[in-house]
Amino acid sequence: MQRVHRLSRREVKTILHYTGDVCMLLGAAMLVPILVSLIYNEPRYIVPFLSSAAISAVIGFTFVKLFKTEIKMTIKSAMVFSTAIWLIACALGALPYFFSGDLSYLNAYFEAMSGFTTTGFSMFSNIDAISYTINFWRAFTQWIGGLGIIFLLLAIFRSTGADVMRLYFAEGREERLRPSIKQSTRVVVYMYVSFTAIAIALYLAAGMHVFDSIFHAFTTLSTGGFGMHNTSLLFYNSIWIEIAAMIIMILGATNYALLYTILKGNWREYFRDIETKVAFSLIVVSTILVTFVLYNNHVYGNSLLLNFRFALFQMVSAISTTGLQTAFYPDILSQWIGLGTFLLTIIMIIGAGSLSTGGGIKWLRLGVLLKGISWQVKSFILPGKAVMAKKVHHVTELQITDDVLRITSAFVFTYLVIYIISVIITLIYYSDISRVIFEVASALSNVGLSSGIMTPDSPVLVKIVFIIDFWMGRLEIWPVLLLIAITINNVIRR
Repeated sequence: MQRVHRLSRREVKTILHYTGDVCMLLGAAMLVPILVSLIYNEPRYIVPFLSSAAISAVIGFTFVKLFKTEIKMTIKSAMVFSTAIWLIACALGALPYFFSGDLSYLNAYFEAMSGFTTTGFSMFSNIDAISYTINFWRAFTQWIGGLGIIFLLLAIFRSTGADVMRLYFAEGREERLRPSIKQSTRVVVYMYVSFTAIAIALYLAAGMHVFDSIFHAFTTLSTGGFGMHNTSLLFYNSIWIEIAAMIIMILGATNYALLYTILKGNWREYFRDIETKVAFSLIVVSTILVTFVLYNNHVYGNSLLLNFRFALFQMVSAISTTGLQTAFYPDILSQWIGLGTFLLTIIMIIGAGSLSTGGGIKWLRLGVLLKGISWQVKSFILPGKAVMAKKVHHVTELQITDDVLRITSAFVFTYLVIYIISVIITLIYYSDISRVIFEVASALSNVGLSSGIMTPDSPVLVKIVFIIDFWMGRLEIWPVLLLIAITINNVIRR
């Protein structure tokens, strides 16, 4: 039992070797914003990004040379690596914010974690005043995070078959697009890049400028939600831009295995899939209810269509875990009259599709649990010897065993426990429980919709809790709990 909670010396060397690969990858990524600084005449950002890239590259090169992959990764070591690498990547990704003098290191780390985990909370007090170079880095971290740090590693760097498989599953990927996982990662990367180009084109067609289109394509497809303005997408006040954003948000939140099936010509699968049924049922029902609340209280005037427009956009943003906003605090809490904010909170907790760029409990898990309730009720009615077919349609017909139901229920329970703990800690500093439960749900599900609680002046402990929530939400909890268990075990043994 003790061996389960320990890593061997050779496992640690393998983890550090792959850590070096990721550091070099991040170092290369940090050179890209330098081009933006030259294009937009912002030379003061060249040195911060060059310094950050150099530090990342040196650390990476040192780790790769010093530590060799002596053994294949086990599932345990792959999960530890996938968990720890996000902390390391954010520590390095925070350096440009810090070296530029724009943020303190804690706030820079918060911004980097919010970016890489595609959450969308920001530590910049005036987003309208952020430079082009920093804005590009904010968007680029979300674009990288939407695909996944380890996903990029698998697609770009060389690694052995067993390590590819274990790293793939360790980052929360449970489905393959092709028989080979290496091929699956490359197909997803090709799709992701293609969808990014489509997103840029949609925003340009809707009337955005070139830089704004690239920025929002990165942050919308990744379901990240960073904005270029204090009023997020409301700044543009354009129905066409909002329609483009909703299309891209749904695209980013949809299972990539399902999208791949559609691209191969089997478009009917989209409407048969359990995730599609769950997602659109939630969007339709919640939008109708919120539209009624907003229209009945004349929140956005006497126009039914205008109230519908605001309701629909926020619900799509919430269920895709993107976090772009057209409604803000205090209006979203004071004028959405309880039911609206309650539904937004529930929708955020449910989250997006599996094998997508979104967070939350996920549509598939909710669909399986709802089916499980139905099966349990039927089992009370059917004769004792009756055999019930337990399956759902998700790209293919999936058999749902009792073990799958047990693991799914355990995940949802653990998720809610972490959510409650985070709410309790935040309530120590903030007494408005409606705002707290809204903000924490947004943080843990990597959404970024804000009720105004999280600011650069928030207490340090609250910032740390939110950083942990971003991290755990992005990795879907289990890898983080394993790393914590191994760390505690090693500390106790010493």
